[in-house]
Amino acid sequence: MRIAVPDLVSNSYFPVIAATRLGAFEARGVPMSVEHISPLPACVQALRDGTIDFIGASAHAPLLAFPDWQGVRLVCAQSQGTYWFLVMRADLGIARGDLAALRGRHIAAVPFVGAALRRLLIEAGLDPQAQGIDIMVPPGALGPGVNFGVAAAEALRRGDIDGFFANGMGAELAVREGIGTLVIDVRRGDGPAAAFSYTMPAVATTERMVLERPEVVRAVRDAMVDTHVALKRDRALAARAVEGLFPPLEASLIDTLVMRDLPYYDVALSRPFVLAMNRYAFEVGMLSRPEFEHDAVVASL
Repeated sequence: MRIAVPDLVSNSYFPVIAATRLGAFEARGVPMSVEHISPLPACVQALRDGTIDFIGASAHAPLLAFPDWQGVRLVCAQSQGTYWFLVMRADLGIARGDLAALRGRHIAAVPFVGAALRRLLIEAGLDPQAQGIDIMVPPGALGPGVNFGVAAAEALRRGDIDGFFANGMGAELAVREGIGTLVIDVRRGDGPAAAFSYTMPAVATTERMVLERPEVVRAVRDAMVDTHVALKRDRALAARAVEGLFPPLEASLIDTLVMRDLPYYDVALSRPFVLAMNRYAFEVGMLSRPEFEHDAVVASL
């Protein structure tokens, strides 16, 4: 079996990486290899094409290749809550939560993630266009294999952008090096409350896989539960899971990032979350209507 993630050197989809590298899938009878396929649309398309069997990505990402959830199902969450961070240049002196200070600023984000930032600002009472908030993509940031968060941190260092909305690894690099200041951490209460349930890291597979091999899908979900339990019990496993996979600097940070995320490690895909996620996906133009039954989105196992 093969599972793909669109962002490898990051904490975003680390539970999938850990489940693979620490043998949790194999222990459940499903040998699995993890692959990095980016950008995100290519990763989701690989699932649709049958090139890979599962993806570990944003919960609403399957909609990029499976309109209105047709032919795809979510298996489980990797962790709870929207997991992107807004980091602004440290010299701008923007305080945490001060969205009004973003006026006239250039903020880097891939289109998929930028849609979440745009919606967050609107729900906070700001009109990005009227406020001159430019949510843009730096040149070269969408190339195959590029980790956007790390690339954005580099762009921030060069002064090419005023800030970025991206993964936790990029945010940590920028803040630790003193070039960035954390302004919004959605998962930990910054911004409008609705933003928490825009999405979450999840595992998805095809509806065909669920129907034809339900025992495999159950084993994948159970392996994710096992991985959460193991990481909560032994923090040394985080570093072991990325040994030889992450560059040295990023590998040295994964323990800190994972420990920070542990309270959100839960595989649940609740009905309230699915309702909120579908409403968000509809608002950003990814669904034809906001109402979809839980069983039309999440695999019944």
